[in-house]
Amino acid sequence: MPVEAAQLIKDDQDHLIHPLHHPSDHLEPMVYVRGRGAVLTDVQGREYIDGLAGLWNVNVGHGRAELAEAAAEQMRELAYYSAYAGSTNIPAIQLASKLMTIAYPNMQGVFFTSGGAESNESAFKTARFYWKTKGKPDKVKIIARSLAYHGVTLQAMSATGMAAYWKMFEPRVPGFVHIPTCYPYRQEGAKPGETAGQTAARLLEEAILREGPDTVAAFIAEPIHGGGGVLYPTDDYFPLVRQVCDKHNVLFIADEVITGFCRTGKWFALEHWNVLPDIVSFAKGVSSGYLPLGGIMVSKAIKQAMDEVKPEDKWMHAYTYSGHPTCCAVGLKNLEIMERERLWERAAAMGTRLYQGLKQALGDHKHVGDIRGGKGLLAAVELVEDRGTKAPFGADKKVGPRVLAEMTKRGVITRARVEHIFFAPPLVVSEEQVDRLISVTRDSIKAVTGA
Repeated sequence: MPVEAAQLIKDDQDHLIHPLHHPSDHLEPMVYVRGRGAVLTDVQGREYIDGLAGLWNVNVGHGRAELAEAAAEQMRELAYYSAYAGSTNIPAIQLASKLMTIAYPNMQGVFFTSGGAESNESAFKTARFYWKTKGKPDKVKIIARSLAYHGVTLQAMSATGMAAYWKMFEPRVPGFVHIPTCYPYRQEGAKPGETAGQTAARLLEEAILREGPDTVAAFIAEPIHGGGGVLYPTDDYFPLVRQVCDKHNVLFIADEVITGFCRTGKWFALEHWNVLPDIVSFAKGVSSGYLPLGGIMVSKAIKQAMDEVKPEDKWMHAYTYSGHPTCCAVGLKNLEIMERERLWERAAAMGTRLYQGLKQALGDHKHVGDIRGGKGLLAAVELVEDRGTKAPFGADKKVGPRVLAEMTKRGVITRARVEHIFFAPPLVVSEEQVDRLISVTRDSIKAVTGA
């Protein structure tokens, strides 16, 4: 390793606290210095296919000079000024207006944040605010799902449905209730004859009734789980969820932080099921990760409530960087690229190639329990010790991390949760790169399992 690289790594280990920090996970960190399209280059000049688009977010690919130029141009004119009520800026206005042309038709207003966790914090507070304006101040609870990931600020962490994120930070914020998700391969709580979607929607309704509809503000769900395993619902699930929420006067928050902005072959994922949410949380793909940007979009009914409330009861929620001019300018240019290159179509075509290729390469593998995909460039392979019983590998075998290590050796970078191997490359990934993702995955699983 060059002296400069060795010193960089030592300084990193001494001084930089990383997300999900522990030194044992950071003994040999990758130092990335360049990205072009779907390819990353490390400090030693080695190249890798980016199998997870940075962190599910570099949708238009790395190295887009247009985005750098958009940022520089805006910085030269007005890098930042507060967008608190009473002042505004042109890129924020334009981006909010643009989002209304591509979002669900019932959406009316946009509040900008710096990322997904801030977006979900804003969504939860807005749900509470809305019910207070309707004279129902006890509607404060949020129902979330097992294996959900909604961020790790304290309130978002309390919605996240993976206990590893709670352990060292509890107690969690009160008022968050978890139910089983729609997980067709391992559905919890099923009754004979039910689809996984029918089971999961029934469990939602039972939870609302158990808690009391007059205490439940909202239900939050990722249209397709991200970090919990890239779990695809059955097609009946979200239409049933919408019916349950309407029946019991509960808002539906769609966490589209990962699934938004062409990732699933549509601008937003609930379009696949013709379902309209009340609040949409977004981030990641809105700027393709080039600058921190996120937000919430709210329905006409919620925007009306915000606008018509008495001044002394106004929506007292804010972030310093909400409506940041430079971030919004980059977001605008990013959406322009997506439209010009029709990246929703590219995502759909390459996603089909990836999903079908994984099924062809691994569909009969004795240690592959489930292959999930088919809606854009969002897929996963779930490894099991016994395919017949669906028994997972023991944690001590570290099969997932070992497969990732083998993939890295072969020039592919991605992430996993336990034995769920994830795929969400940039939407500009080439046919050859998709095929390489598939062959590397197959070879790496063989290297680890011997099969």
